[in-house]
Amino acid sequence: MSATTESAAEPTSEPAAAETAVPQAAKKTPAKLVFAAPRRGKPPRHLADLTAAERREAVVELGEKPFRADQLSRHYFARLADDPAEMTDLPAAIRERLTAELLPPLLTSVRELACDDGRTLKNVWKAFDGVLFESVLMRYPDRTTMCVSSQAGCGMNCPFCATGQAGLTRNLSTAEIVEQVAAGARALARGRVPGGPGRVSNIVFMGMGEPLANYKAVLGAVRRITDPAPGGLGISQRSVTVSTVGLVPAIEKLAAEDLSVRLAVSLHAPDDELRDDLVPINNRWKVAEVLDAAWAYASRSGRRVSIEYALIKDVNDQAWRADLLGRLLRGHLVHVNLIPLNPTPGSKWTASRPQDEKEFVRRLEAHGVPVTVRDTRGREIDGACGQLAAATED
Repeated sequence: MSATTESAAEPTSEPAAAETAVPQAAKKTPAKLVFAAPRRGKPPRHLADLTAAERREAVVELGEKPFRADQLSRHYFARLADDPAEMTDLPAAIRERLTAELLPPLLTSVRELACDDGRTLKNVWKAFDGVLFESVLMRYPDRTTMCVSSQAGCGMNCPFCATGQAGLTRNLSTAEIVEQVAAGARALARGRVPGGPGRVSNIVFMGMGEPLANYKAVLGAVRRITDPAPGGLGISQRSVTVSTVGLVPAIEKLAAEDLSVRLAVSLHAPDDELRDDLVPINNRWKVAEVLDAAWAYASRSGRRVSIEYALIKDVNDQAWRADLLGRLLRGHLVHVNLIPLNPTPGSKWTASRPQDEKEFVRRLEAHGVPVTVRDTRGREIDGACGQLAAATED
């Protein structure tokens, strides 16, 4: 939903003492952060975990010719096949063995919820070890976006996010991430989503987890998602967004990959005093450091950075904070996504008042900062931003 441009903001006044105070609920010892995922068993090896060269090596190890890897890749990535019986160009004698070794089932849907007349679809997935995580497919008139998880749970402990409050269970493998996209692509191709057969056009790493805390698997998933078919799913890098709360060294590492994916920074506050509490990683890397890394990424990639900002009533939605944010961002290759806070069980915080949201937009635009208020698709099924908690029942 595009924000409406209004007149220029009034001159900024100094915030009153009541406005500058950190909410009482947030005054506490810095929240615990978990970067290293707990050690657990690994999911079975899958074709999507491997590069093209590694797939051929794996097939040779199984006693078959290297070209069989290309056949398997074509079935999985290009034809979106998930039934070995469909792979008729593979001799029956070797089909079951190759698919068992390189295309093992990774995810089981234990719950599927739909809203928006079936055009928003949330899946709760169960992995081989019983771990649960979620993905959300959102079909719009001009595009279909998949929101995928990179971890089961999250170790960043943001207090307004259901996933962050759940804690980190484990990292997902590259193939477990890719399979979320492949499953959505199958649903579209087979006409299971209203609107007729279609394809996934956009990927956002904004599901469960902090993507850059699972760097290797996420980078592998980006490669598999964007490699041309049949080596990958063939989705443009420019249609992929990788989100982060601000792991500065990982942002710098991502910039060095020379990808053209978009970087999204979950900022949620322009001042360190508040962000220390809302986004606990800020106790390690402050706002200025995070933004400097983001600008360096924008400079190297040529892509504008998306600043994600959840508007929370009487917490971070003051006009003076909008002005501060505008001053920090103006003149940079950037776009702000304002997100009306989505409700989560037991949370005392809620979305901003409509008039405060409108004023926040007005002030950012007065600083020349492009801003959009995000469409909160999936709120009814706990599939919107900050709501993913992998619940299997109401």
